[in-house]
Amino acid sequence: MSTKKAVILLSGGLDSATVIAMARAEGYACYTMSFDYGQRHRSELAAAARVAQQLDVVEHKVIGLDLNGIGGSALTDTAIDVPEVGGEGIPVTYVPARNTVFLSLALGWAEVLGARDIFIGVNAVDYSGYPDCRPAFIEAFERMANLATKAGVEGDGFRIQAPLQHMSKADIVLTGTRLGVDYGLTVSCYQADEDGRACARCDSCRLRAAGFVAAGLADPTRYA
Repeated sequence: MSTKKAVILLSGGLDSATVIAMARAEGYACYTMSFDYGQRHRSELAAAARVAQQLDVVEHKVIGLDLNGIGGSALTDTAIDVPEVGGEGIPVTYVPARNTVFLSLALGWAEVLGARDIFIGVNAVDYSGYPDCRPAFIEAFERMANLATKAGVEGDGFRIQAPLQHMSKADIVLTGTRLGVDYGLTVSCYQADEDGRACARCDSCRLRAAGFVAAGLADPTRYA
């Protein structure tokens, strides 16, 4: 097994599955971390477990959080409808501070494992409405990580890698397909049912479907 370790945030969706395959192709031993954070689309957790198994990660860890306790997002508060049409500005599906919290926990695990690379599947091309998906955020978090940790202070710092950041959804799909990702195992929908079947109407569903069309590949998504 490779001695080059990486912690990878795994949501169970298309993007994070692709990131695992890309990290594996670069020779990393992959440790994946998912979060049971009160999301309404809980079937993504089962998808994450399937993806981790298919891509043969070293260890898959699920961390429990209660982001539903603070609310403020259509993904955690069932009183807020998931939008089915596009809009302007930061979408209501933004979860306050989610990527900051997730990366912080991944950082802690990476330090324990002796991993110095943390991968996240954020993308700023197809959907740039989320402030914690921007390159400036990733760069700032990496600086913080190397100020806030024993490893960073001692000069053995961390890299936050976001390899999908400037890729189109079609390029992501083509890359993952070439690297053997089974996208039929993934769940991207913001309001997928308990069996992981997608709504076909939310932003995430529309972007995913358009990606397969643009890539010229059959869409394996299961729809309700």
